[in-house]
This record gives sequence, C-alpha cells and structure tokens, in this order.
Amino acid sequence: MPRYLSDEQVAFFRSQGYAYPFDAIDKQQAVRLRALIEDYERQSGHDANRTLKIKGHLAFPALVELGRNPRILDAVQDLIGPNILLFGASIFAKDGGDPRYVSWHQDSAYFGLSPHEEVTAWVGLTDATEQNGCLRVLPGSHVGPDYRHEETYAPDNMLAKGQSLLGIDESLAVSMPVEAGQFSLHHERTAHSSLPNRSGGRRIGFAFFYIPTHVKSLKGRGQATLVRGVDEYGYWDPDVLPGRDLDPAAMRQLQAAWGSYKDGKVLQAADMAGQAAG
Repeated sequence: MPRYLSDEQVAFFRSQGYAYPFDAIDKQQAVRLRALIEDYERQSGHDANRTLKIKGHLAFPALVELGRNPRILDAVQDLIGPNILLFGASIFAKDGGDPRYVSWHQDSAYFGLSPHEEVTAWVGLTDATEQNGCLRVLPGSHVGPDYRHEETYAPDNMLAKGQSLLGIDESLAVSMPVEAGQFSLHHERTAHSSLPNRSGGRRIGFAFFYIPTHVKSLKGRGQATLVRGVDEYGYWDPDVLPGRDLDPAAMRQLQAAWGSYKDGKVLQAADMAGQAAG
C-alpha cells in the first residue's frame, strides 16, 4: 500500500513521469531555509547557484535534514521502494527579472546511473509560479529513448554545460507550480526546463536526487547517504555529512563533486547506450 501517494498518483507518475504538488514543510520553515541560503550568499559574496550544486545539501545540516523529510521520503518510497539513497542536491535560484533559464534536458543524460530509477524532489523555498519560472515537464518523455543533448554553454543557461534538447514542442509542456514548502516529483528521464523569472521577487528551489540502493554509478564509485531502509548492495560510499554549517570536510566533498561535474568530461547516457550497442 502507498504510504503518501494515492494509487492514482503512483500510476500517473509511472505513465507521465511527474507528479505535484505535495506538502513537505510549513512556510515558516521555508522562510528560515531561504534566510540561511541568503545569509550564506551575503557572507560568501556570491550567488549560491555558483557553489550549492550536485552535493549542495552538504553545506548545511538543515539542508541534509530537508533531504530526510519524512513526507518527501514517503512519496519517494511509493515510487522506488523502501531502501533509499540521497546521492545529491542542487539549488536553483532566480532573482526577480532574472534572464537566466534552465533549458530542456534529461537528468539521466549526465547522472551516470544504472538502471534509470532516480526520482527528483524539487522543494520550493519560495512560491514557484509560471510568472517567476517554475519547473516545466514534457509528459511521458521518460519512457522514450535517451535523448542527445547539445552542450551550448549559453551564458544565461543555469545548467553547468548549457545542455539542451533541441526541437521540443513547447505546446506539450506542463508547468508544475508549487507554494513555498511544497515539492514536485519527476523521473530522471523526464525532460524538464524552466523559463526566466518575469516577476519582481526571487524564486528559490532545492532539488534532491534519490535512488533505490540497487542503482549503481557508471562513473566509478560514488558517495551517497542512506536516508531510509537498509543498503544491502554497498555500491556507494557514505557522504561526509556536515557537523555544522559550512563544515570544512563536507565542503571539500561538495566542491570536489561540483567541480568534477562542471569541469570534467562526462559521457551522456545516449553515448553510453551507443557504446554498449557497439
């Protein structure tokens, strides 16, 4: 029996590759987490998008706890089973009037996971609306092939390599607005994007990346955190969890993971499939 999602919601996710909105935390908690991130930006002197990526939750115990949120984990468990690893998290923040956007892409192209069973929970720390650039998805795109991405490195693209799917029919896009404290879910192979923020206020979300424990990394041995159940496979080494805000050891892992992803050569899933076929 599902713990959080209805049978209809589970079936919808299986066929369409997404589901929303669901409650995770109250608005006051969302406000506190936003303040934590913006205090970090003031102290560091830079936009959190520059650093809180791939393992962004390791910067703060409060973000690790958000990744362990029981409501989020209950929903994820309904989709991938009771043994769950959190292998990463990234911030996506847009200022009011911000021209930055996220191009159409599949996370599976660069995550390097096998099998493709990752589920992302995108948590709003502010309201995310169509006006301020909420997440959009292409329904059913997770059941097709791995798409080839063009790496554009476009300056306003918030993705590390500006990876983009070309020729997407925008008329098929579905927006997934959430209120502060709510979350949406999407499969790693679901094509998704977001538009620039046309509002006067800031939009902040944190995306958490969950996998069942039987999923392996195709990039070599990775690190993750068991957030529910048991790990009977041992494919992942444990993350260095922060004992305090900006814990130096945890920050070193965060910086190494983001640097490797951003600057390293990563084979796309479509290339890996081609190699396997060859």
